[in-house]
Amino acid sequence: MKHGTTLFLKSAVILIGIPVLAMSILGLPWLANNPVNPDYAHMLYPVLIGMYVTAMIFYFALYQTFKLLGYIDMNKAFSERSVQALKTIKYCAGTISALYLLMLPFVYLIAEKDDSPGLILVGAAPVFAALVVSVFAAVLERLLKEALDIKSENDLTV
Repeated sequence: MKHGTTLFLKSAVILIGIPVLAMSILGLPWLANNPVNPDYAHMLYPVLIGMYVTAMIFYFALYQTFKLLGYIDMNKAFSERSVQALKTIKYCAGTISALYLLMLPFVYLIAEKDDSPGLILVGAAPVFAALVVSVFAAVLERLLKEALDIKSENDLTV
């Protein structure tokens, strides 16, 4: 496979990472220093800490995605390293989903104080999005593992 066939996907990974980086460098510190209502500013801090932790996990998952695309470029898509990268992505997405689920009670308290019930739905969206990514990575990992088993079985018969 030619180098650069996954160039579009690598650029998409970079483009996905840029807004998250901008939000974690510019947006979250601004939100911590300028709360909308100072009466419930203390409720924002667990949410902000959770968002910083999930941003770090997100970048680790993006790094694993970049490694997986590199394996595909090197014709090593059907290897144990690819399976391990997918497994790591699955665990990262599951951890992000769990962390956002743990932050939902704080989002609920903020929504109660601010009288905005739609905030709960907005807070629940990352939980389900990360869960979908985790399940998709698990399915791909299982398929890749089965293909790797079939490949090794065929290598033994030849």
